[in-house]
Amino acid sequence: MFAVIKTGGKQYKVAKDDVIVIEKLEGEAGAAVSFDSVLMVGEGAETKAGAPFVEGASVAAEVVEQTRGDKVLIFKKKRRKNHRRLNGHRQDLTVVRITDILTDGKKAAAKAKKAAPKADEDAGAEAKAAPAKKATAKKATAKKAATKKTATKKTAAKKTAAKKKED
Repeated sequence: MFAVIKTGGKQYKVAKDDVIVIEKLEGEAGAAVSFDSVLMVGEGAETKAGAPFVEGASVAAEVVEQTRGDKVLIFKKKRRKNHRRLNGHRQDLTVVRITDILTDGKKAAAKAKKAAPKADEDAGAEAKAAPAKKATAKKATAKKAATKKTATKKTAAKKTAAKKKED
């Protein structure tokens, strides 16, 4: 049995135990994910095509690893203008193993979760980062005050040395 799923703006034809590389999904290695955007499901003559999605169909998968793609170089040049720009890009990727293709509204194992990030996790990470920013701001102001004090002492010493030479 095969299925055509849509994720990351692309479509993939998958079967059970296939390992595919897709755009980054949230989740650690070993986490279960579920793809509900199934465009086609079938085997041989028993193929169902959705409009746009097949109702009650989903694909269960397991995250194998989080990785990054090869570096792609973007080089732009305008001839005779001495204009050259070189940029690089590495795409974040997720390697996923398809564990099951489900039809007729069946659900995957209890540990499967959606392939979309949760808003609650993002809010918790921001709350943890906020106190750290405040502490670094206090340290920065203390350093600025210390440098100002030392700067005023040095300038006063130079003025007195100049007066002694004149005498």
